[in-house]
Amino acid sequence: MSFKTTHTKAPEISRKWRVIDAQGKPLGRIAAEAARILQGKHKPSFTPHVDDGDFVVIINAYQFVLTGRKENTKVYRHHTGWMGGLREFSHRQMMEKKPWFPLEKAIKAMLPKNRLARRMIKKLIIVEGSEYKKAPSGFIVHHEF
Repeated sequence: MSFKTTHTKAPEISRKWRVIDAQGKPLGRIAAEAARILQGKHKPSFTPHVDDGDFVVIINAYQFVLTGRKENTKVYRHHTGWMGGLREFSHRQMMEKKPWFPLEKAIKAMLPKNRLARRMIKKLIIVEGSEYKKAPSGFIVHHEF
C-alpha cells in the first residue's frame, strides 16, 4: 500500500463563504476559528505555502466578550515612530473609537507572519449587524464552533 502526498495548486482552489456569529463568544475563540478557516487548515487539501482558505464573514462582530478582568486591564499599544510616540488605549477606549480593531488584531496575530498572511486577511469581512448582503447567495455556509 502506498500513500501519495498531494499539493494544492492555484487552479485547484475552491473557496466557500463561511459565517461566524460572534455574539456572546470569547474573542480568542472567534479569532482562532477565523484564522484556521482563512489559512485553509480545515480542508484536507491544506498546503502551507498556498492560500487555499475560505472567505470569513463575522457577523455581530462588536458583541464578542472578554473573559476574566481583560475588560478593564487589556491595553492596545502602538508607536507613531516619533520620540515619545508610544500610544496606549484601553479596551473600552478602543471599542468606542474602532470597535472592529480588537477582533481584527487578534485574527492577524494568529496568522503566519509573511506575505501569504497579507493575502489571507483580505478574505476577512467584519460586519457590525447580523446580515451581510454582498456575499454571493447560495454560497454562505453557517459555521458554528
